[in-house]
Amino acid sequence: MQKISPFLWFDSEAEAAVTFYLSLFEDSRITTTLRYPQNSTIGTPGSVMSLGFELAGQEFMALNGGPEFRFNPAISFYVHCEDQAEIDRLWDALLDGGEPQQCGWITDRFGVTWQIVPTILDTFLTDEDQDKVQRVTEAFLKMEKFDIPTLEAAYAG
Repeated sequence: MQKISPFLWFDSEAEAAVTFYLSLFEDSRITTTLRYPQNSTIGTPGSVMSLGFELAGQEFMALNGGPEFRFNPAISFYVHCEDQAEIDRLWDALLDGGEPQQCGWITDRFGVTWQIVPTILDTFLTDEDQDKVQRVTEAFLKMEKFDIPTLEAAYAG
């Protein structure tokens, strides 16, 4: 068990969201399912109250807690992608019912915000050559979904 785990509060769609997220990442599974007890005054008795789950080995919790709280982009999940195919696969899946944002950010149909980012971007942005950094920065600020060939071309000059 990891010491700190993200906890996601959904209105009533925790199970659907978790099922969707499990389909996106290898090494993912539900670890616990808790149901509202029969005498519950909060949720529907017998319905899913919370789920423990792992995405790519990272532990999470999800709760069907009602409409009191909503997600916003102040918290997002940063996903390191090794290649354009991985970016495209995740982006397309998250975009189904979701909303694209600038610079690799996307809010999925459940309201959770993700950053789908090529791993190579860290190398480009930490280069000692500030002209390369500037070109890459200017290129990615124009993007919604990251395009690795465009970033590589900007880096090369």
